[in-house]
Amino acid sequence: MFLRITGIKLQVAISICLYLGPIISGYGGSWSGPVIPKLRDLEQSPFQYLLTETQLALVGSFAYLGAIPGPYITTWLSNSKGRKPCLIAGAVVSVLGYLFLALSTNLAMLYIGRFLTSVSFGTNSIVNFVYIGEIASPKIRGVLLSIIGAMFTVGSILVFSTGPYVSYYGTSYIGLALCLLHVICLLWIPESPIFYAIQGNEKELTKVLEDLGRSQDAERLLNMGKEITNTNTKTEWKELFYVKSNRKALFIAVIINVLQHGSGVMAVIFFSAAIFDMAGSSLKSHLAMILIGCCQLLGSTITPFFIESTGRKRILITSSAICSLSMFILGLYFYLDLIGNPVVDNIKWLPLVVLILFYIGYDFGLGIIPNAIMGEMFTPSVRSKGSTVTMTSSWLFGFLISTAFGALLEVVGGHVAFWFFSFTCACAAIFTVFFVPETKGKTLLEIQEGL
Repeated sequence: MFLRITGIKLQVAISICLYLGPIISGYGGSWSGPVIPKLRDLEQSPFQYLLTETQLALVGSFAYLGAIPGPYITTWLSNSKGRKPCLIAGAVVSVLGYLFLALSTNLAMLYIGRFLTSVSFGTNSIVNFVYIGEIASPKIRGVLLSIIGAMFTVGSILVFSTGPYVSYYGTSYIGLALCLLHVICLLWIPESPIFYAIQGNEKELTKVLEDLGRSQDAERLLNMGKEITNTNTKTEWKELFYVKSNRKALFIAVIINVLQHGSGVMAVIFFSAAIFDMAGSSLKSHLAMILIGCCQLLGSTITPFFIESTGRKRILITSSAICSLSMFILGLYFYLDLIGNPVVDNIKWLPLVVLILFYIGYDFGLGIIPNAIMGEMFTPSVRSKGSTVTMTSSWLFGFLISTAFGALLEVVGGHVAFWFFSFTCACAAIFTVFFVPETKGKTLLEIQEGL
């Protein structure tokens, strides 16, 4: 199969194999949505006892916490052992995670399973961006990177479409099947040309570049590989923080990704049932989340068609503004509900409409562009480390936000939490205006020179 497909078609085919990773990540990230109600029901729970609200909150937020160590493991391995082995190892860890979830008989096994699946998420998220950024031609790189966000949404839709209708064990076995398919697909893909350049393997580098339709890049990548080889780990960390272009790239990537996770997107998914119950919605929470997920997918599938013509910056500003307005309106709804304003009785439909608007806006730009920017802005020698610092910083922030959100709903009310999310999204729009550069149509070298 590899020998029969070349050029852009091969780049797309490889990316499709890698997209199973974010689908699994989306499935795992939203897994707690339909599963937490099962854990609250002794007839559906795999345990003989009910979990506390704190324990249930950790079941959800472990999707962030477990992801943090994954990238640090692969930062060194991706340059010494290769991108492909790191992807396969991450997928195997995910298989183990879903096995623990499927066989859980106590809380410890449940936590271990959630932790392992999120470790895999942290591992593959970084390597996916690095790998696709390295194999893709400049004219389609933005499209291939932006689709990753859409695939995460596909995974969310899948779990909300199946989870409520199958048992606790069924949700875990579906995830396990996806992970096994992912492992098989990863065995087919080639190694990244950048890794061959780092190893000085000119023969394999030339072969892969010919298959990818990028033969003209062979000499440049070999020189790049020699530069990377001549630097040790300490030097790479120094380059990340002391080289002006990398320092600026790190500042931009970390801030915009932290603001992305501070938008409240995962908190809303984790506590979707509680939000719709508080809003008094007559629509079942899982049906509402399926509808929202489909609208998310609409937003995220539109972006790849416009990202190269419209540009990353303009899309990100528009998206952040829509998200800020949506969260402000949702906060206003819950505030009016808190003070007992009678107008709330006539607009019970508003939270669903606002969340649909939020997720369309989010997946149109704020959920996609920060990741694409991260895959484009760092020099090859520090790309793995820069991506690692960026993602783990944002995941830690997301974990804190998601863990605190459940308490905020009960203690101070939903309006405060949603207004905080609105403020964060507004900050993302302002930050983009003044700090985020436009990278459309530029090679990685041109982006670095611009920084």
